[in-house]
Amino acid sequence: MSQRVLEYTGQEKHVIRFGELVRELPVIQVSNNIWIASNADLILGDIEFVQTAAELSSENIKKYAPEIIVTPEVKAVALAYEVARRLGHKRLVIARKSVKAYMRDYLLEECSSITTKEKQVLILVREDAERIKGRRICILDDVVSTGGTITALERLVERAGGKIVCRAAIWVEGPWYTGELIHLDELPVFVKK
Repeated sequence: MSQRVLEYTGQEKHVIRFGELVRELPVIQVSNNIWIASNADLILGDIEFVQTAAELSSENIKKYAPEIIVTPEVKAVALAYEVARRLGHKRLVIARKSVKAYMRDYLLEECSSITTKEKQVLILVREDAERIKGRRICILDDVVSTGGTITALERLVERAGGKIVCRAAIWVEGPWYTGELIHLDELPVFVKK
């Protein structure tokens, strides 16, 4: 097995390291035979980790000179905010995951994720689609596994007329995604033999 696919033997934690930062991620089951090291608690509340990941990510992203960061709702928002701030941007664009009553005009793409059982949607409201048009875009997520979310974001950005200059994430997870991706580290998936 590759380092991106490890045998599940009942492990409860997976240790990650970013420089001096060391964190333990809980290993959780997401399907009959797949477990992942869940980053949800880390990315949604560990300010020190988000700031460190944003600093490292922005250093890797800045050479592509993006004008706008586009990210999916919810987990990657704090990271995207920090990266955009470090790049000197005044705005970022968040693709929403549900249609709200105040959304009058929007672009919608379906996607799937290994951590979500049902089909998902990603939505760009008209105002954000106009912000993206003709601009250099970095698509940023916390983790890319199968590529379902990042591919849906690509379609949204292209439909809005944006030019994708790079795709980035903290982690690439598992063996599935083979596209170009700036990332800081790899996360394994765990399977039973």
